[in-house]
Amino acid sequence: MNYMIFAIAILMAAFIVLKILRTILNRYIRKSSEDLKVDPTQYKFLNNALGFIVYFAAFALIFMVIPPLKTVGVTLFASAGIFAAIIGFASQAAFSNIISGIFIVIFKPFRVGDIVKVTDQSSGTIEDITLRHTVIRDFENKRLVIPNAVISAETIHNYNLIDEKVRNHIFYGISYDSDVELAMKIIREEAVAHKNFVDNRSQSEKERGEPTVIIRLVEFGDSSVNLRAQVWSKDPMLGFELKCDINQSIKKRFDREGIEIPFPHRTLVYKEKKEGGTN
Repeated sequence: MNYMIFAIAILMAAFIVLKILRTILNRYIRKSSEDLKVDPTQYKFLNNALGFIVYFAAFALIFMVIPPLKTVGVTLFASAGIFAAIIGFASQAAFSNIISGIFIVIFKPFRVGDIVKVTDQSSGTIEDITLRHTVIRDFENKRLVIPNAVISAETIHNYNLIDEKVRNHIFYGISYDSDVELAMKIIREEAVAHKNFVDNRSQSEKERGEPTVIIRLVEFGDSSVNLRAQVWSKDPMLGFELKCDINQSIKKRFDREGIEIPFPHRTLVYKEKKEGGTN
């Protein structure tokens, strides 16, 4: 009778502990799912796994404490351990992806809708995050399905994690005969006039009269003076549109106002053939 009361008490305690843990877990998963913009039901398995762990621990305690059940329990748990090891080895990759998915939920390195770059070939918008894999829609509208274990091990460039604004570096080369100050003035005017331009200056920078677009002369090339403009936009997609548009408008302004964009020249030297068969 005492053993039965002990077993019932352990099971009741396990039930209460499980209720508390599930409440905490559900609250955290719901908040994390809102941050990640994913369906929280994808992580329902965590509730089931938690219940299995708690009740398994409760039954293990009962079997190990009650003497008549101890011998049977040792045999059962030993067999279960061997079976679990076999299953675990066979499902190592699947469990690795699931654990990585849980880490993504906890640490939130990216969310659905974020623009990311995983490798040089894998970049685009996060479309879905599941327990096993992450789906990225690239800029050609193809889907890249990357296992969570793989994406968790990569260096991720997230353009939306904290601040979506992007500083676009745009390079221009002008000839040595061209007016550098005029070229900078044209670049600045065309950048500021674009609809996607963002003035990222702080209030103190505005008061000091800092330029809206910072343009640097970065180097003297073989045939050009190379300039770099720092132009801010709201996000990477708008930044790409901005760069393409102002490249076109700046080329037209350069042509109208006499700023030359140099191109490579080759000098070919022809030597007359000398008598005797040598050049």
